[in-house]
Parts: sequence; C-alpha cells; structure tokens
Amino acid sequence: MAQSEVSDQALKTEELEVVSKGFEAAPASKVVRWAVESFGDSLVLAASFEDIALIDIATKVAPSIEVVFLDTEAHFPETLAFVEDVRARYDLNLTITTPGPEAAAHPCGSASCCQFRKVEPLRRAVAGRRAWLTSLKRCDGPTRADTPIVGWDTTFGLIKVNPLATWTDDDVACYLGDHELPQHPLVARGYRSIGCAPTTRPVGEGEDARAGRWAGLDKTECGLHV
Repeated sequence: MAQSEVSDQALKTEELEVVSKGFEAAPASKVVRWAVESFGDSLVLAASFEDIALIDIATKVAPSIEVVFLDTEAHFPETLAFVEDVRARYDLNLTITTPGPEAAAHPCGSASCCQFRKVEPLRRAVAGRRAWLTSLKRCDGPTRADTPIVGWDTTFGLIKVNPLATWTDDDVACYLGDHELPQHPLVARGYRSIGCAPTTRPVGEGEDARAGRWAGLDKTECGLHV
C-alpha cells in the first residue's frame, strides 16, 4: 500500500475539517482511496458486518485491508454466521476481538457492558494505528447528524474516516441491490439496526431504525462513536 507524507501532527482539527468538507460530494470509494493512500497499513476498518457496503467498497480499493469485528460474546448466531460468510466471500484479512476477563462482571445489558465488550477491545485493536474507517451515517439518528467524513477521534486518539456519512438508508439499499450483495439475515425479520441479541429487537412500521437498540434502556450509543 502507498504511504503518503501525511503526518498526524500536521493534520490539525482545522485541516481535517477542510479535508472533510472537500469530500462532501465525493463518492465513498474516493474517500476510502484517500485514507488508504494516506495511512497505508496503519488504517483499519471496524465493521459490524451489517455494513457490508463499506466492506465491499474498501476491499475493492485495498483487498488486504484489515477488518476488525468486535465479538462481544453476545451476538446473534445469525451475525456470527454472516461474519464467516462475508469473510469467505472477500477472503478478508479479518481480526476478531474478544472481551478481556474483566468483562465477565459486565454481562450484555448491564451499565458498563459496551465499555468492556466493545470499547476496550477496539482500543487494543487500533493501538498504534493512525486511522480507522467506520460506516457511520448521519441519517442513523440525532447523535450522528453532524458526523464529519474525516475527523479526529478523541476516544481512540486517531483519525476517523466515515466514507458513508452522507449516505441515506436508501443509498445503502441501492448499493446492495446494484452490486448483488447479501444482507444480514435478520434484516428480513424486521431488525434494521443489529447489535447484541439480549438488547436488540425488531422495529415496527414507522419506528426509527435504531429504536430496537437498547429498547427500554436510557442508552442510544455504545461508546465507540461518542
């Protein structure tokens, strides 16, 4: 992979904002190519595997890009099977994280479960890296409405690139259809945003896509993107 002269220290917040604004009308593949050329092997893609569109785009630009899946030990069996199907489809360079022993005291649905089952494992996975790709979209909800395409991630201390930030759910559906990509099997059963099995339910007609995440809990984000 190409490695540019870009330095993280030089890419101040203001400069990242300029880069981000320059991509507002750009195709996602152009954003991914910039990230690959800028950060090379120091770039990783963190995927929930509901976001196969980004995996498809990224692997077309960089077939050997590292893809990280956070196994919380509470996923639906359908999710784990889908991960293996996608791994085989793309011959992915896949890293699967697992929670540390400290997570045993924090089962899925407890107050700090995501911190120990998602945030800390991802922190270990991106340690020493310069940038990560995510599939965040502004349409996902109010907490993500201002998502930049490129920005500084204060949680993990590296540059965060969101190539799909401007996409709508219809854009994703069209991409999947145009490229004949499989959907997560639970989508057909009414799950429009898929997390851990104990805290995810199908959504009804007219409900927000993420209404089925942490239903009944005062929680809208796991901590990876705040």
